[in-house]
Amino acid sequence: MPAPLTHIDSTEVMPQTADAVIIGGGIVGSFTAYYLAQRGLKVVLLEKGRIGAEQSSRNWGWCRQQNRDARELPMATRSLELWEKFSAETGEATGFSRCGLLYLGNDEQELSTWARWCEFGRGVGVDTHMLGSAEATERGRATGRAWRGGVFSPTDGTADPSIAAPAAARAAMKLGAAVVQQCAARGLETAGGRVDGVITERGVIKTGTVILSAGAWASSFCHQLNIDFPQATVRQTALVVAAGPEPVPDALHTKGVSVTRRASGEHMLAISGRGRVDPTPQMLRFATRFAPMFLRRWRSLTPGGLEGVRSGHESWSRWAMSTRWSPTSSCSARSSCPPCAGRTSGCTPRSGAGRGGRAADTRACRGAVAGIRESESDQHLGGLHRHDAGWRAGHRRTGARAGPGAGRRVQRARLRHRAGRG
Repeated sequence: MPAPLTHIDSTEVMPQTADAVIIGGGIVGSFTAYYLAQRGLKVVLLEKGRIGAEQSSRNWGWCRQQNRDARELPMATRSLELWEKFSAETGEATGFSRCGLLYLGNDEQELSTWARWCEFGRGVGVDTHMLGSAEATERGRATGRAWRGGVFSPTDGTADPSIAAPAAARAAMKLGAAVVQQCAARGLETAGGRVDGVITERGVIKTGTVILSAGAWASSFCHQLNIDFPQATVRQTALVVAAGPEPVPDALHTKGVSVTRRASGEHMLAISGRGRVDPTPQMLRFATRFAPMFLRRWRSLTPGGLEGVRSGHESWSRWAMSTRWSPTSSCSARSSCPPCAGRTSGCTPRSGAGRGGRAADTRACRGAVAGIRESESDQHLGGLHRHDAGWRAGHRRTGARAGPGAGRRVQRARLRHRAGRG
């Protein structure tokens, strides 16, 4: 079941140039687009699915200073100010409020850890209070049990994940930013050792600045550029439940569950200690980097299944890129061909690449690929379509049979194309 999400319309025409291109339309990418557009930059926000449709619409929505690492606390404090300022500047609702965060516990070691942080936090200006047993039990009366203690941070708050990222993207569009959904970034073009463009499913956007905010897909994208970006994913289930008859704190955390009130009046419920670690090629690749952390938290983790493999965000394969295609001199996408895989009416098959050993003529397929993507939207898996997986596999198979000269022929075609010699 998809998470509740506010829909926004994409920019009708994707720009061919930009001052900055942002890859990933979650909460980080959407707000980055807003603040860059506010500074007067020409911005394009690329999202392979829908704005905020992945982890950014499924999190707790907590905007907190409490229990932060000291190194990130100044950023967390500043972010609370920006959350308040954003709504005043734009009129967009994000569901943000400084409702306060309540932590309740019965474990003495946990309470001691909170007490030490409270002492540190007050020393740097954070409003935070330790709770005795009576006050903790009173504040947590909705739980129906007694508590040894807790902590309350009244100036922290929450935002609504289902509306926050779309709100930021809308605000960016009002300032002139372009928001392009259902369009995955495939890689980067370079010139003179610097970024020169972003290769997308709809062509190349020329730019000298790229911001990667791809969330769980960031490591896979970096892998396409031969950059190691260690990343580990833990899969967790969260539920949205209707409000009950008893009042529940707006933001409550215990060792067993965490509850957050949404702007709609419903509650986000997460059960602690149920994280699942899926064995994926990426996870195995970076296992030594994250093993110490997993060992410290082994009581909260269980072995996962094949969800990470099926989702595709932790694969270790190479995506099909422009070097697998033979662009023609009239192809405005230059080094990128949309993934129609030769199925578009009017495509001219040629040998050497593509699904089943065929490549689609870029001049014929570019105009019709949007229709394919729309017709297969029900098969969308995080922005990489099922037909797209076959497209990649087809390229790998034919690449093995194309012969030693195939790569050189494609490279020469690209060089001729860029030089304008056709």
